[in-house]
Amino acid sequence: MSRDRTADAGPDDAELAAEVEHLAESRRQLARMRRRTASLDAGAAGDWVSQEVLTASLALRMEQLADDPTVPLFFGRLETGAGPGTEAESLHIGRRHVSDELGDPLVVDWRAPVSLPFYRASAREPMGVRVRRRYGFQLGRLTAFEDEDLGSGDEAGFSEILESEIERPRVGPMRDIVATIQPEQDVIVRAELARTICVQGAPGTGKTAVGLHRAAYLLYAHRDQLRRQGVLVVGPNASFLRYIRDVLPALGEIEATQSTIDELVVAGASGKRTVEVRATDPAAVAVLKGDARMAVVLERALWGRVATPAESLVVPWGARRWRVTADDVAAVLAGLRARGVRYDAGRAMLPQALAHRVLAAMADGGESPDDRVQDAVARSRPVRDYVKQLWPPVDPARLVWALLSDPAALEAAAGGVLDPAEREVLGWAEPSRAPGSARWSLADVVLLDEARDLLNRTPSLAHIVVDEAQDLSPMMLRALARRASTGSLTVLGDLAQATTPWATRSWAEALGHLGKPDAHVEQLTRGFRVPGEVIEYAARLLPHIAPDLEPPTSVRRSRGELDVTSDPVVDVALRVGERVGSVAVIVPDARVEPVAVALHDAGVPFARLGEDRGDEASEFDAHLDLVPASLAKGLEFDHVVLLDPEGIVDGEPDRVTGLRRLYVCLTRAVTSLTLLPDGDLPAELGPPDAVGR
Repeated sequence: MSRDRTADAGPDDAELAAEVEHLAESRRQLARMRRRTASLDAGAAGDWVSQEVLTASLALRMEQLADDPTVPLFFGRLETGAGPGTEAESLHIGRRHVSDELGDPLVVDWRAPVSLPFYRASAREPMGVRVRRRYGFQLGRLTAFEDEDLGSGDEAGFSEILESEIERPRVGPMRDIVATIQPEQDVIVRAELARTICVQGAPGTGKTAVGLHRAAYLLYAHRDQLRRQGVLVVGPNASFLRYIRDVLPALGEIEATQSTIDELVVAGASGKRTVEVRATDPAAVAVLKGDARMAVVLERALWGRVATPAESLVVPWGARRWRVTADDVAAVLAGLRARGVRYDAGRAMLPQALAHRVLAAMADGGESPDDRVQDAVARSRPVRDYVKQLWPPVDPARLVWALLSDPAALEAAAGGVLDPAEREVLGWAEPSRAPGSARWSLADVVLLDEARDLLNRTPSLAHIVVDEAQDLSPMMLRALARRASTGSLTVLGDLAQATTPWATRSWAEALGHLGKPDAHVEQLTRGFRVPGEVIEYAARLLPHIAPDLEPPTSVRRSRGELDVTSDPVVDVALRVGERVGSVAVIVPDARVEPVAVALHDAGVPFARLGEDRGDEASEFDAHLDLVPASLAKGLEFDHVVLLDPEGIVDGEPDRVTGLRRLYVCLTRAVTSLTLLPDGDLPAELGPPDAVGR
């Protein structure tokens, strides 16, 4: 059973008043904690290194203790029942820990072990909880609470506060879901750091939020390790990263790095941009360059630079000339290759390995050399010249450039791996004179990233969250795999939303390329954001785009609104724009410009998604966004106006990819979806009269 108290219950509702006072006291104590942190003197740390470290730690702590009065400090409470050997306890659950002057907790961090029952407890398994309370807020002001009696043994009924929080209209970037995490989501969030999790999530199931909350949880549970080794969030494009930018900071976490796959491979492990992406490959060429076989081609091209010893190494030393035969040198090379060293590491080790052979010859000749002699021999000109000729230095950009510019070099490296027709289309049509002037594509730079790793091992991070992973090529997945070689990943995606020509065909295949073939795959199908009317209509496409996936279901009571109209897009935008919440006008990429002109001429205020305005906040802070279909993935809007569904399908290289793009666009709506077909709707969706109005 549950009971509800609201702010309208009158001044005699002492319990609600007590909760309001607890919130006020929690804010006062948070301010005290921040003042105390600000008063600490980093100069007392001693040496300058310690001072720098302490200064950075204090600055981080100040950011974590920042208070936003519009965001409640707590959203729930647990009351444990008194039993044999235990005392009754009350815990307020919130986004961060707040304690009073004595150190007693006023708010417990949602990630703490004692908070777990808030998300997992049920009447069947109460986990020691007697009552679970949820709070309702308006602009940070506590206005209501709702209790769930877990001790009664009765399963919980409908929760108005939970539903209103999930369905609350919003304008701006994505927000956290910490108050509404469901049990199946919480299992993923609290998964062990060493475990790689793959989430196949239908639209509206919260997979992106789950991945971000897992990053926040791991930063809490393994802070020292993750701070030292790093956490990375990879998104499909810059607009998506701006959309999710506020989630981790709202949870007090600012130490995770965010990047697109483009930015990651262009910068490389060094973080320094060495080439620019200035070209786009045809789909067939990009698919081939993204094929995992290209890793074999690159490896052969690189190690093919190591020559077969044809002459002995001769080192004059003292009164004699010491010789290492070509066969012995070949044995040294084979030994280094057998150790699996990177190219540059092996090249650095070769002089010492050859010098060791020289010292062995000296010992056999009656000499008594020591380590200083070996070091001197390794640095001698004969050894250095021999190593340079045998194992030459290689620039990764020049290696890839040579493969794509020189058919002979490509044939030598790719023979037996790629067939002649594939080699024919792989090379650049108009090769440049040097790597610096080449028109690199994104697929080329992914190859360059692989080449860098063949030369020098890419440092591994502790954890990577990668969203929309279904759209990554095998070579892109390999780029992430080497950055998680000793760490773990949270892989998020939906095979039904795969819209790149090189998209993965299965999660087993993708996880293999990520180097985590044994990762656990979790399927989320319960939609909390997309209403039933919309998701059921969009699901008509699944037999054509992902027949093996389980259709998603909406758990919301509200069915939402779905309409079809032939009215002009400007009129519909004006009409829908009067509603509360965010609005998106999603259009085929080719029609963005004319629709933008029409909205502007009609005086409709809007922001154009993907447009660089020099102000990150402006992109999602507008009430109405004009969204190219190619940038809609991963985003949510309260109301969506979808122009020319068939045009969205036709904008892709093939019908299946176009239908997947349409599936993405159809499922961006949280409350209402209005279709504006330019002619007929796609046949796969059924006739217009089959649409609920």
